[in-house]
Amino acid sequence: MAVALAAAGSAVTVTDVHPFDVPPELRFVEDDVVAASERADPGPAYRADAVYALNLPPELHRPVRDVAAAVDADFLFTTLGFDAPAVPCDAETLADGAETLYVVACDDRPKGQR
Repeated sequence: MAVALAAAGSAVTVTDVHPFDVPPELRFVEDDVVAASERADPGPAYRADAVYALNLPPELHRPVRDVAAAVDADFLFTTLGFDAPAVPCDAETLADGAETLYVVACDDRPKGQR
């Protein structure tokens, strides 16, 4: 998905706590999203219209939501398939029912997190 977004003209930044190679059309930043969620400003890597996480474990749902809220971005994520979302969100079925995308739109966040 990240490569497809970049191919369509979007700037895409990938973050992780461990460095890894990404295709040249993507930008990689090594960072800890939990630490970012605790900073007053999560940092420039997170300033975006949307924050997307693939196969996000439940213990990271709240920190990533908080980062997205801090930069006024929508938060979209998938789980490992068997985990329930740990944050209030809407679910959208994708790929003929094979994948569920969870969406926390910036306007849907509780007051105080917008």
